[in-house]
Amino acid sequence: QRHTETHRDTQRHTETHRDTQRHTETHRDTQRHTETHRDTQRHTETHRDTQRQIGKDLEIFTFDDEVGPGLPLWLPKGAAIIEKLEELAKETEKSQGYKRVKSPHLAKEAMYLRSGHLPLYAESMFPPMEMDGNKYYLKPMNCPHHHKIFGATPKSYRDLPLRLAEYGTCYRYEQSGELFGLMRVRSLQMNDAHIYCTRAQFEAEFMKVNDLYVKYFKIFGIDKYVMRFSTHDPSRLGEKYINNPELWKETEDMVRSVLVKTGLNFIEVADEAAFYGPKIDIQIWSAIGREFTIATNQVDFAQAERFDLYFTNENNEKERPLIIHRAPLSTHERFIGFLLEHYAGKLPVWLSPEQVYILPISDKFMNYAHEVKSLLEQSDIEVVIDERPEKIGRKIRDTELKRIPYMLVLGEKEQEERKVSVRRQGQGDQGSVTLEQFISQITTEIKEYK
Repeated sequence: QRHTETHRDTQRHTETHRDTQRHTETHRDTQRHTETHRDTQRHTETHRDTQRQIGKDLEIFTFDDEVGPGLPLWLPKGAAIIEKLEELAKETEKSQGYKRVKSPHLAKEAMYLRSGHLPLYAESMFPPMEMDGNKYYLKPMNCPHHHKIFGATPKSYRDLPLRLAEYGTCYRYEQSGELFGLMRVRSLQMNDAHIYCTRAQFEAEFMKVNDLYVKYFKIFGIDKYVMRFSTHDPSRLGEKYINNPELWKETEDMVRSVLVKTGLNFIEVADEAAFYGPKIDIQIWSAIGREFTIATNQVDFAQAERFDLYFTNENNEKERPLIIHRAPLSTHERFIGFLLEHYAGKLPVWLSPEQVYILPISDKFMNYAHEVKSLLEQSDIEVVIDERPEKIGRKIRDTELKRIPYMLVLGEKEQEERKVSVRRQGQGDQGSVTLEQFISQITTEIKEYK
């Protein structure tokens, strides 16, 4: 009996020990979870501080309580960056056969009921305005307007592919707790386009879109990225997704084929497609290793039917186009937010709102400074003269803090020899060159997006 009781005591002790071990492991897991949560919070706060602090320091954008949360105001330097990004996009898209369009900032309720954004997207739309017995909504996206533009005139197969592009301003009602610097806002300017094509043209058009992303990645020095290919869940057809299993299979197979053929880095994720077709979310990493979802490509086989869009094919029959939604430069808000962190505020020369600061050593060289400024401006270079009565060391330090790409120091020697003493952001003194040599150097950098 004593032996049996001793055995039972040993069993109870062993079970208690196991419980203690499980408790300890659970406690450790909880600690690790808490630490991970704190790290995530710190990561988010650092990300927000990085964007907003750089934006404030460089006078790029601001927010104002009376304007409203999530509604950024672009200051002159921010507007200059926007113009340079739009110029890049417009030149690139023009060379690839895109046609530019313009659409209003609001539309009747009826159009969003037709597109399906109402009621599916209602929570992300601003409340309606009632006028003349109709409800009007601020547009949350440009797609329905572009579909109306496509349908405004008859189309033949000879008109396809038709690529409609617009830097359109959209408005989305993000919840207050979701607003996040420039990355999550309520007013956004989107590098948007919609490509209307035949099934036979789809693969080539989708490959061109992917090539466009790769071109932009190279320009902005984005080395790490992944295409997140989202497909549908067949069990949710008619609920979350348009009920057309044949077109879902066809379009998903086509997208997958393009991704494989182009050799792009991608992952496939089920049950995350758009309600009207498969999509690709483009995820990129900044120079310091932070991840951003920057843009989305979407294949749409539903909206053409909803908007009764068609073209006349070779057999003189009506046929629905496939639609590709793409926004490779994202929105100005999200993309500039990314770039500010990616470059730590030290934007490349071509993108900088102020490319050159002229630093005269004293007032004696102010006339020469203005002469240099005039010649630089004739080559479309953005120039500022620091006319403050400060010592040259102070001027150089202040210009470095403003992250200006180039400084031209002008003194007696430079004036006599008709030269400029060049300093590069973060690299210091680059020596003395003629003004013609400097203009040739900087214009080449700008032309090559450096």
